[in-house]
Amino acid sequence: MEGVFLIMESQVMNQILECTSCGIVTEYKPETVCPECFGPLEVTYDYESIRGRLSREAFAARPTTMWRYHELLPAIDGGVPETPVGWTPLIKARRLGQVLGMPNLYIKNDAVNFPTLSFKDRVVTVALAKAIDFGFDTVACASTGNLANAMAAQASMLNLSSVILIPQDLEHQKITATACYDTRVVKVNGTYDEVNRLCSELAYREEIGIVNVNLRPYYSEGSKTVGFEIAEQLGWRLPDQVVVPMAGGSLISKIDKGFKELVKVGLAEDKSARIYGAQASGCAPITDLVKTGAKQVTPVKPDTLVKSLSIGAPADGLRASRVINGSGGWAEDVSDEEVVESITLLAETEGIFTEAAGGVTVGVTRKLVEQGKLNRDAVTVICITGNGLKTADLVKHRAAELPLIEPKYSSYSELVNNNEEVRISVGTI
Repeated sequence: MEGVFLIMESQVMNQILECTSCGIVTEYKPETVCPECFGPLEVTYDYESIRGRLSREAFAARPTTMWRYHELLPAIDGGVPETPVGWTPLIKARRLGQVLGMPNLYIKNDAVNFPTLSFKDRVVTVALAKAIDFGFDTVACASTGNLANAMAAQASMLNLSSVILIPQDLEHQKITATACYDTRVVKVNGTYDEVNRLCSELAYREEIGIVNVNLRPYYSEGSKTVGFEIAEQLGWRLPDQVVVPMAGGSLISKIDKGFKELVKVGLAEDKSARIYGAQASGCAPITDLVKTGAKQVTPVKPDTLVKSLSIGAPADGLRASRVINGSGGWAEDVSDEEVVESITLLAETEGIFTEAAGGVTVGVTRKLVEQGKLNRDAVTVICITGNGLKTADLVKHRAAELPLIEPKYSSYSELVNNNEEVRISVGTI
C-alpha cells in the first residue's frame, strides 16, 4: 500500500512469542494462548541487540509518532503505518496540582490522539499492521467503545473489511462514531465479556484477524508507547508515580513493561515507578484483587456508567495486580457520582474534557492523595485515555436551563454584572 506504510528494517529475528506462564516459545503467528499451558503469549525482544543500536540523540531525528520506537514494537515486514498515531502531550497540571496539593503533577493526554481521540488508536495501528502482515483482509474486535472507533477508522484508512461487535447498551456517541466509517457494526445482547467470548469463537471458526483475540499479543504491545512517551517527554526519566485506568488490565501492565524495557536498553535511568490502578466502583475486579490479596480474579457483573472500563472478567487482571503490588503501588475505585465530579474538575482546572475513564483516573488520584497512598511531592503522571465528546451526556446537566437574554446590553448587564451569585473557585471543590 504505497504511501500508507513506511518501510523499515525487519526485526522479526530479534523477536519471539513467549508464554508468560511457562516460558514456552511458540511460532510467530496469530495466536493468543500457549499451546502447552494455555497461558497468555507475549512478544519479547533481543534487548542486548537493541541496546547497541539506540541512543537518546537518535530519537531527535525521528518522526513524532509512536512508531519512533519501532525496535521495541512487533516487527512489520511490510513496513509500519505512516499515520501520525501517538506522541500526545504530557502536560504540567498546575491548577489541578494546586487543588490536589501535588506540585509535580502531569497529565498524559491521549484524549487528543489521532485519529479517534483515545489511546486505543495506539493498539489498533499495531494490530492492523500485523493483520496485513499475516495476510488477513478482514479484521474484527469486541469493544466497549474506544476500540470500536479506532478499528473502524483505521480499517477504513487501510482498505480492510471490518466487523465490530459491541454490547447493546454502549453510549450512543461511541456507536455513531463507529458506524460513520466503512465497517459493519453488530450489537450483541449481552455484556462485554459475552461479546468477547463470541469473538474468541469467531477467531477459531473464520479466517479473521481479531485484534483483541488472535492478534492480542501484538495489539497489546502498542500500549507500551504510552510509557515510552512519558519517559522521553520527562527528559528520559521515569516518573515516581503513575495512575492508570483499568479495564482488562493490559494498559497498566504494558506501561510498566515499557518503563522496564527503556531501562534494559539504556535509554532511561535504572529506577522503579510506583504503579497505581483506577477503576469504577461498579466494576472493580482488579482493585478488589489488590485490596484482598486474592490469588485469582473474581468476575463481576458491571454496574456503572463507565462503559469503557466495564470488563467484569479482565484477561490481564492477575498480571495487573502483580504489577501494582510489585511496584509498591495500590489500586482504588470511585463511584459514578465521583466520576462525573472529576470530569468537571479536570475541565475547570486544565481545560481538558475527558470521557468517563478519565474521570475515574482523576477521582482515584484525589482519593489516593487523601488516603496518604500517593506522595504529594513526587513526580506523578495520570493517564487520560479518551475524549469527553465520547461520553458528553454525563455532563449534559451543565448545559441545562441556560439563561436566554435579549440582544441588548441592558439585558446582558442585568444578568452578568448585577448577578449576586458568586462563582465557586475550583480550589474549594
